[in-house]
Amino acid sequence: MNNMYIIPANSKNGKLIFNIFRGIDLVVFLCGVGVSLLLFVAIQATTMTTTIIKILPICVCTFLVVPIPFYHNVMCFIKELYLFLANRRVYYWKGWCVRSEYSEK
Repeated sequence: MNNMYIIPANSKNGKLIFNIFRGIDLVVFLCGVGVSLLLFVAIQATTMTTTIIKILPICVCTFLVVPIPFYHNVMCFIKELYLFLANRRVYYWKGWCVRSEYSEK
């Protein structure tokens, strides 16, 4: 087909928020921000460990919604990886001479 594609490369950009995020991505990110804010209010930062614990939810959620090539984001990649490893795959081998002109009919 000489590299003529039916679907344009940017066809999903109109369905995404800021042309990058899905709705669930923003929900996950905002939950991380909310949990981090609650931890900042609830826990007094006396050591570096408590500060890291406070920042950890927003770091994890940001990591999950960061766009990566060939997948929408890290969360989609983890989902696809889980589905690939968890689902049963059956491969039927028919051999190299299934449609051979020399096989008997």
